[in-house]
Amino acid sequence: MQSLAQYSAAIIQLPPTEGALLRSGLDSACLFFHQRGYNSSEVVHSDDAHEWCKTSGYYVDPQMWLEMYDYRPGVTLTEPSGAMELPPSGLPDIFAVLGKVSRDILDAISFSLNLRSCAFTDILDNIPLRSQEVSSSVLSACCHSRPSFEAAQQHNICEGQLLIFSDQDQQMDKTLLTLVRSDRSGLYVKDMHGHWILVDGDLGPHDVVVYPGLALYQETAGYVNPAVHKTEVGNLQGCMFGRCSLVFKLMPRSVARLSGSEMRAAGHGVDAQFQVPIPVNDFMQTGHSVDQLFPKDTEPSPHADQDSASFNSVMKKKNGRTRTKPLPPSKRLRLEAQRVLKERVQDIADKKGIKLRFCNIKDCESHIRSLDSPCENIRTEIGWPQGVPFVHPHDLPNKAKLGFLEAYEPGWAASQQEIESQPQ
Repeated sequence: MQSLAQYSAAIIQLPPTEGALLRSGLDSACLFFHQRGYNSSEVVHSDDAHEWCKTSGYYVDPQMWLEMYDYRPGVTLTEPSGAMELPPSGLPDIFAVLGKVSRDILDAISFSLNLRSCAFTDILDNIPLRSQEVSSSVLSACCHSRPSFEAAQQHNICEGQLLIFSDQDQQMDKTLLTLVRSDRSGLYVKDMHGHWILVDGDLGPHDVVVYPGLALYQETAGYVNPAVHKTEVGNLQGCMFGRCSLVFKLMPRSVARLSGSEMRAAGHGVDAQFQVPIPVNDFMQTGHSVDQLFPKDTEPSPHADQDSASFNSVMKKKNGRTRTKPLPPSKRLRLEAQRVLKERVQDIADKKGIKLRFCNIKDCESHIRSLDSPCENIRTEIGWPQGVPFVHPHDLPNKAKLGFLEAYEPGWAASQQEIESQPQ
């Protein structure tokens, strides 16, 4: 609970057998998406709130460059042709494991809030499900930025669609809890100070990230804040499969009511906004914006790397030693370029409503000499340095990194020379 309060996320460690099951499921999901073709007639994800407890099977979200396969117990899925669809393997077993784990976490939260045992039982699905009953919770196999999917999208862009999308980065799940395991890092969560923390940057082989959602916020009368999160996929150049994840969402039953009654029974003060019971189905169809719950009184941290390191040191009690030697010049250059990207470039992009998408470095070397390249508009809008490929600074040669830094922080190289010339 201390971790959830401070970072809006925590890391849990599964037993080795269950961790291996998740690893196998991730591998299967990668192959599932890699082998699947894509065409514009595929099912497009709809934000229709009425369908929140009915999604199943494969669908895409073109704006987020995201493909998903939802597994929901109680649903027998068929393709439009009437044939059975073959899903990624292991989803029923993974659903059972993460379903039990998420309930154990809810019990721990109940204990920390001095609630009675099994305080959330009345708003959860039966275990096992009754006959003809469909699960409200769902397990999603996800794939961000699969190359073949992006290629199809690039074709659509060439036909007249734009590559720049509105900023949809900040998200909150309408769940009780969300459990996530990915094959690549990139999940950021805002901490209590409004700083973006990379929460999956240093996970062990059996570790899973867990964060609370809006339904738990409502049921605990605001005592457990929902996580505000986003996924960064700008570091996938050259990745054959994209970024694959398994996401388990523990949802309340659609016929339940969120009332906060357990909090009142435990003697907690409950604000007026939480005192009127709300049917889950109505709650799921009500809009909840980040700005409503958390006014913009803080800005994202300019020290996200340090914050992420702090999170991982707290979550994973590793016996690492404090660094006493200065960083090598090449690594310092890379970290500085990434910092400037987050501070300067991202700020420009956010203000202009631009969603940054970086190119492959080899492709972009030809883009910078072309007038009609896919990234030309973005480079022009944010004032990207002339002659520098539009890629993540991590992928730039050192000379280009220096040019990037000088463009956004003039005099950076000179200041570094002064620092290095000072006596240690």
